[in-house]
Amino acid sequence: MRLIDEISFFLRDNGFVCTRNLCDGQEVISTESAGKGEGRIILPLEIAATTPEGAAEAAESAFSCVMSIEKKGGYPLIITEDRWHVQREMTQARLLAHLEIFTTAYARNCEVRRIEKVEAQQFLKENHSYGYAACRYHYGLFLKRHTGHKANHLAPGTLIAVATFSNARKWKKQDKVIRSYEWTRYASLPYLRISGGMGKVLKAFIEEVDPDDIMSYADLEWSEGNVYGSLGFVFEGRKEPVLFSVDAEAWRRFPVKPGMTATELDVIAGSTGNLYFRNFGSGKWRMKIEDYE
Repeated sequence: MRLIDEISFFLRDNGFVCTRNLCDGQEVISTESAGKGEGRIILPLEIAATTPEGAAEAAESAFSCVMSIEKKGGYPLIITEDRWHVQREMTQARLLAHLEIFTTAYARNCEVRRIEKVEAQQFLKENHSYGYAACRYHYGLFLKRHTGHKANHLAPGTLIAVATFSNARKWKKQDKVIRSYEWTRYASLPYLRISGGMGKVLKAFIEEVDPDDIMSYADLEWSEGNVYGSLGFVFEGRKEPVLFSVDAEAWRRFPVKPGMTATELDVIAGSTGNLYFRNFGSGKWRMKIEDYE
């Protein structure tokens, strides 16, 4: 069954009316509220390119579709074939959350505290598209009490979100040494919308570490990253797309590094051979806490 069929059936099972349309040659799903949530446009991306050049062409075609939708004031939900197969439960929950079907919690009813690396690793493996990444600081957001929200099925003390930050990268600006940190990961339980959650963990990190500068990347497969703007970050541009080699049996993706030989690509692809996928890159955002030029 094709990816677009699977997504359509899933949405219909959850009360959405779905129609298919063409957008710059790409098949998209338009959802219409059926009493449970709001409508959005979903762009399913099948991974079928057998060469890096084919992946580039497919990405350019898909990006043209995204730009067309963006010009009309929206941004599509982009679901790739490998994520759907490997992280199906998480992807489905996040999809419904973006369609306004989610459980609500409020940051004021939560507390932030440092957690161990192993706890952060496990949570991000289960709840973040890219899993864990090397970092220095690990923070957990824990539900503290129930007042005015819908997360009553979660017990107080439940870990509901994790944020991680890198160690400092330092550079000298005139007579100042600027300490810049990367916000490497943030993920909540996929079905849970935490009002003020990102702001709460960001505040805790700033109060504890006292950084001069914080930067982060927003994955353009899910959103434009406007939440960073609401937190006080400034958009600096887009990070270049990444080419991946994909094992089509296990649906694992591996970044293709410049200069890799055909033999090296065969090794990371496994016995099933190579498929290729190029993502849309990321939006780069920065918060200058200590002003500098």
